[in-house]
Amino acid sequence: MTTVVVLQPGYLPWLGFFDQMRRADVFVYYDDVAFDKHGWRNRNRIKSPQGPVWLTVPVLHRARFGQALDEVEIDNRRPWARKHVATIRQLYARAPYLDRYLPELEELLSRSWHGLVELDIAVAQLLAGWLGLQRRLYRASTLGIPGKRSQRLLDICRHFRADRYLSGNAAKAYLDTATFQAAGITVAWQDYAHPVYPQQHGAFEPYLSVLDLLLNVGGESLDVIASSHAAAAGAP
Repeated sequence: MTTVVVLQPGYLPWLGFFDQMRRADVFVYYDDVAFDKHGWRNRNRIKSPQGPVWLTVPVLHRARFGQALDEVEIDNRRPWARKHVATIRQLYARAPYLDRYLPELEELLSRSWHGLVELDIAVAQLLAGWLGLQRRLYRASTLGIPGKRSQRLLDICRHFRADRYLSGNAAKAYLDTATFQAAGITVAWQDYAHPVYPQQHGAFEPYLSVLDLLLNVGGESLDVIASSHAAAAGAP
């Protein structure tokens, strides 16, 4: 069975992003859809003693309404990378795996980045490597498959001769599952149950960047990601 996952790239993604990658045979970065200014493409959260705080990559958006995600440019007039690294170092000073991971992340973030998508994918692949995930990876923008939403997702699955399409629950609002079934492709919903793991700074806070998990748990992080997956999702 070949399972395809199609997800928009994001900055320092959460655990559920890597749960879908874990369960995929083919993982496609949905990199040419419309940029959602207040979404997760250029920001994510880590934990402080006062609760979650945002790490945001500034982007150029003046007079660029409706731009595609792969057209978004980073605003490098601000020292965002240095600030992110300093914030992580401060907030996770006592995390057991800070010294293991932060130097490599710092080197990556400190490179000269122009496009947001390129940064997001590079960071996601670094994190995936730390988790021990290696998958067949593609960018939707390179596949030459036109269309919108449900039909395009179906055509991407057909392109890879998929038997199953795994999707997050938000797609239930628009995905035409009947057309997938007619094409012989099963639609599976992620239904991810967020696991609890040791954290810094008090009571557990879910839905943070996977970086929080890695800095606290290290090499066992992928087991944590998989541990609380709902049985109803039919995970392999």
